[in-house]
Amino acid sequence: MAGHSKWANIKHRKSAQDKKRGKIFTRIIREIHIAAKEGGGDPDSNPALRLAISNAKGANMPKDTIERAIKKATGADAETYEEPTYEGYAPHGIAVFMECTTDNLNRTVASVRSIFTKMGGTLGTNGSLGFLFERKGIFMIPENDQDEDSFTFEMIDGGAEEVEFQDGMILITTAFEDFGNMMKKLESADLQRIPHESISLPLPEAKQALHLIEALEDDDDVSKVFHNLEITDELINAE
Repeated sequence: MAGHSKWANIKHRKSAQDKKRGKIFTRIIREIHIAAKEGGGDPDSNPALRLAISNAKGANMPKDTIERAIKKATGADAETYEEPTYEGYAPHGIAVFMECTTDNLNRTVASVRSIFTKMGGTLGTNGSLGFLFERKGIFMIPENDQDEDSFTFEMIDGGAEEVEFQDGMILITTAFEDFGNMMKKLESADLQRIPHESISLPLPEAKQALHLIEALEDDDDVSKVFHNLEITDELINAE
């Protein structure tokens, strides 16, 4: 997949998530809850919790809200959340991979299936589409007069696979295995599933596929939605 296409898809996904600020807080609180319950409430010894806290700070979540979430997760009466994944096809053959966080699996799968059915998609079986995506560490930071060559070499030393400067931002991509090492250097981190190839559709068909993707993003139990639809300026402007 071309670098520009990947950049556009990641920026569009981040923009869509940022528009749903209330949902962002809910998702991050659930991430904190799961990380703290499974690995303890000390971020120094719990990398998953450290990432969740970093994401919370990036979303401007108040410190006391973070601390309450950790305390609640490590208490005796902590709720239990699960993190299922679902796979399917949006209209016109666009592959979609969803990561969810839920306290009710039956509710979540019923909601996801309903969205696919109503909007012309097909919910698949687990494992049917995962091979189309590769899990990567993604870091997006503002460009602040960094020397491109020096910064790029520094990031490569830290495990970066790609460093791209565009539109006042820097996009750093790492292999899943190097994600933890890069987190020591940078914040604003995320784990994403990057498609090996993107599919370009005519505008009417692309809008149909994107509407299903956006409906999934609006679902409270769906944390992240990944897809292989190529996001173009024309498609973004047509929304």
